[in-house]
Amino acid sequence: MATEYGQGYRSHGTVAADERTRRRLPTALRAPLEARHWREFGYVLLSLPISILLFTYAVTMVSLGAGLLITFLGVPVLAGALAGCRGFGVLERARARRLLDLDVADPEPLRMKKNGPMAWMGAVLKSGASWRHLLYAVLHLPWAVFSFVVALSFWSYGWALLTYPLWFWLFPMYGGGGGLQLYGDEHHRIYLDNPFEITVTALVGLLFTLATPWIVRALTLVDRGLVHGLLGPSRLATRVVELESDRGVVVDTAAADLRRIERDLHDGAQARLVALAMDLGLAKEKLTEDPQAAARMVGEAHGEVKTALQELRDLARGIHPAVLTDRGLDAALSSVASRCTVPVQVDVDLPARPAAAIEGIAYFTVSELLQNISKHAKATWAAVDVWRVENRLMLQVVDNGVGGADASGGSGLAGLAGRLDAVDGILVVDSPAGGPTRITAELPWRG
Repeated sequence: MATEYGQGYRSHGTVAADERTRRRLPTALRAPLEARHWREFGYVLLSLPISILLFTYAVTMVSLGAGLLITFLGVPVLAGALAGCRGFGVLERARARRLLDLDVADPEPLRMKKNGPMAWMGAVLKSGASWRHLLYAVLHLPWAVFSFVVALSFWSYGWALLTYPLWFWLFPMYGGGGGLQLYGDEHHRIYLDNPFEITVTALVGLLFTLATPWIVRALTLVDRGLVHGLLGPSRLATRVVELESDRGVVVDTAAADLRRIERDLHDGAQARLVALAMDLGLAKEKLTEDPQAAARMVGEAHGEVKTALQELRDLARGIHPAVLTDRGLDAALSSVASRCTVPVQVDVDLPARPAAAIEGIAYFTVSELLQNISKHAKATWAAVDVWRVENRLMLQVVDNGVGGADASGGSGLAGLAGRLDAVDGILVVDSPAGGPTRITAELPWRG
């Protein structure tokens, strides 16, 4: 067991050493040997036969369907042609994902109001994604031919010239010449056959070889654009999915807030008012028998009333503070800052008040961030800045605490980021360990 462990350790150390040695090489020198280059080169080589097959299928089927449109047979043939192009799209997205590390989502599914072949054909013909797949099948062939020729030419010439010192001896032995013929006519011929010319040829091949990965990468950029633009979901469909997700976040947030309010009412003010009613009932019974005890109980009940009223005010402030409605963000945030456990400097520079919904979200965002500072930051000061940049409302909360805030996972910052995302907002957290913490939020400006 110890021997196997030692062998494994030495093997791991050798691999790590090889990796370090490889990384010491400049990027330009190691690019021809990297796996990424070979995956991209393989993608370009595969594109030609796949594009020929896809182009032939698309043009043949669409032409047949268009020719048969004078009869009813043209409709199912055309729908089948588009469906086949969508099937090829699945292959192309998988190939791009595997070889180009390009993860493109599936296009929007077919929307059929009814079941049956007629409804399916109508959905295929009405789908914009189907026609984009057909456009991809037509456009990709000429590009695949061009990229195949360019990539293969650079790769083959580069490696052939780079390895010329290893195989130039084949010409005088089997070819009847001194080497590669650089120039020749009826009276004169120039061969690359002396050590200097062989060395220069190899250096030229080295330049070609080093340039090939970057040329192939530039060619695949066009393939990335074609796959992403024509085989993925449309911007409108992506936006609809985002809005549906955001609507779910808003509904969940509203339900959670409602449950919180119900819980606070049930466990706080409602329970206190029930106890108050019981105390007043006991005081009423003792009013004639023991007036002093009754007066003491009424006094205690008066204190309970004050506490209940304070809890109701706090709860109402958590729902929507009156100061926000009456005086705007500056006064409302100053009120929140005054309740923070550390000194907070508030600077609000807005030309006008935003829409009530945006104003409320901004208020609760800053309020929650200041609560986090009070509970977790161990800070001695904090600052809140609010300003407008074009059509965006900017919020920034800074503190000199211990840092380490993380918006990932199930933290409160993650929930806050989801709430902002529901209205096209952004939350950016910069909180290195040891501090300081800087949290910036963007909201759309709606007047």
